[in-house]
Amino acid sequence: MTTETAPQEFTFQAEISQLLHLLSHSLYQNKEIAIRELVSNASDALDKFRHISLTQKEYEDDAELGISLEPDEESRVLTIRDNGIGMTQDELIQNLGTIAHSGSLEYLKQLGEGSKDDVSLIGQFGVGFYSAFMLADRVEVLTRSYQEDSGWRWESDGSGQFTIEAADDLERGSQIRLHLKEDLTEFTQTTRLKHILTEYSTFVPYAIRLGDEHVNDQTPIWVEPKSQVTDEQYKNFYGYLSKRTHEEPLWHLHLTSDSPFQFHALLYCPASNFELMGFGKDEHGLSLCAKRILVQNNCRELLPEYLRFIYGLVDSADLPLNVSRQALQDDTVFRKIRKVLVKKVFNHLEGVAKDSPDDYASFYEQFGSTLREGVASDFENRDTLAKLLRFRSSHGDDRAAVMSLSDYVSRMPEDQKQIFYVSGETLSTIEKNPNLEAFRSRKLEVLYLIDPVDEFVLNHVHKFEDKDLVSIDSSEVDLLELESSSDSKDGDESDDKKSGPPEGFGSVLNLFREALGDSVEDVRESKRLTDSACCLVNPEGAMSAQLQKVMSRASDDFELTKRILEINPSHPLVQHLAGLSVNDEHTAFIKTCGQQFFANAMLAEGVVPDPHETSQRMMGFMQELAQQRSPIADA
Repeated sequence: MTTETAPQEFTFQAEISQLLHLLSHSLYQNKEIAIRELVSNASDALDKFRHISLTQKEYEDDAELGISLEPDEESRVLTIRDNGIGMTQDELIQNLGTIAHSGSLEYLKQLGEGSKDDVSLIGQFGVGFYSAFMLADRVEVLTRSYQEDSGWRWESDGSGQFTIEAADDLERGSQIRLHLKEDLTEFTQTTRLKHILTEYSTFVPYAIRLGDEHVNDQTPIWVEPKSQVTDEQYKNFYGYLSKRTHEEPLWHLHLTSDSPFQFHALLYCPASNFELMGFGKDEHGLSLCAKRILVQNNCRELLPEYLRFIYGLVDSADLPLNVSRQALQDDTVFRKIRKVLVKKVFNHLEGVAKDSPDDYASFYEQFGSTLREGVASDFENRDTLAKLLRFRSSHGDDRAAVMSLSDYVSRMPEDQKQIFYVSGETLSTIEKNPNLEAFRSRKLEVLYLIDPVDEFVLNHVHKFEDKDLVSIDSSEVDLLELESSSDSKDGDESDDKKSGPPEGFGSVLNLFREALGDSVEDVRESKRLTDSACCLVNPEGAMSAQLQKVMSRASDDFELTKRILEINPSHPLVQHLAGLSVNDEHTAFIKTCGQQFFANAMLAEGVVPDPHETSQRMMGFMQELAQQRSPIADA
């Protein structure tokens, strides 16, 4: 039986009338957000009743708490029903007719000026409800409070007034009946509604039913104690988040934090970087939730760009969201949550690197290139990232093995003050670099940088454990230290080298300088070569040869740094030229040799000198040699 009473008419608070227009036209660009808001409100009502039923015995109820969506395509009506706390008449007037917030009018003024992301209203009961008018030209609310035996019917077309009348035969809770606009019948289609519920409300802690289907059966395992979550549940949830149902993650982190903000998080590292290599993943893998309701997919603020390969979810009740739940008012929360997440990821990676080096090597092979980006962009964590870097080196016989900078430092001689590295396009090219000779002879380890990015990274690191990182083709290599280190190691070197350069060597250097002119920064005696006749060295502050090659390929305007040509005074050819230098008749020949020395040094680094000049010079050498060996010449 229905109580016969005339509906009472009320006028919306002035701010509500303005808000209805703003919500529909300014804040909620995506109409499906209205479904998310109404389901979220229903979940809040269920939370409140559950608390009451647990704390007040007279309201104990064994009925399952839940939410249902009931579409009626023929009538163009969508009903969202819950059996939560319900509302009294006074609560209807208060919650659905006013906004109890002293700053609301100022907020609306700011909205009118276009700064809609500056003030927070989310969390004030009823604001999300008004998004219903995005979908409906008339809204009914049928509700019965847990405190009453009968209920109420609230109705409005959003034009400025609403009515309330008594309604009998209602179960506890609320029904939101949306009389949909003529062009929005899609919101009565089961497929469309299921997509919206799956997208935004999968983790609502109460069953959501659409007809006979339970649509949110994915358990929010991140709020459960780790001891109660099985490996299978972790794997299944990873498949849900990443859509990589065919693989298991390399590792996962299940985190709970109470300070500085309360949040739960579940992070996964995929097994491969397939998508990061250019096969479609340019978004971040983290989703942001507030009380299990999705706020944002692909949230870029929760982790730095260099950790974008991580999938996961962060859920917090402390997010100061704006009205549309689309953004945060104050990124302080983001920064603090992010700091905790980054620290936890680093702690895990450091633990894997220490306890399971092979597992870390597999991780680094997949994601090292992405991780290295952080060295240039994240100054605060640069030292931590430096410890996680891996390189090949001259140490040991396994050229495929990788090692850390800490490993390198642990093997350094006590008097070594620099960490040495060499760059090259391939491992075989690197090992033929003549600059390595001095380091081999003194048994000094050198890092092998095959990826050009590695050198950019080390330039940003600059120092590691107070040791300078120096390219072996740099004039900044501490030669005095090398000579000191070699005192007890080079006993097998020739007496000629110990006695200094041969007579005439200075003249050879001068003639080389004249021949090369502005092509080089200088020509000087080498302290590092043992077998090769010459090599090129970079002046102080210059990029390595390999890095300059990379830069020159990237930009036609890039100017290569003039190099220093170092000559090995112990090489037999150089000693022969020194002997020839006493006779001025050989000046032209020695100068030509200087030009070829320079060309050979360039070729050794993979740089092609002027092909025409080089080939002509080589032809001249061969012709002169042939004439000397010709039978005609002998005759």
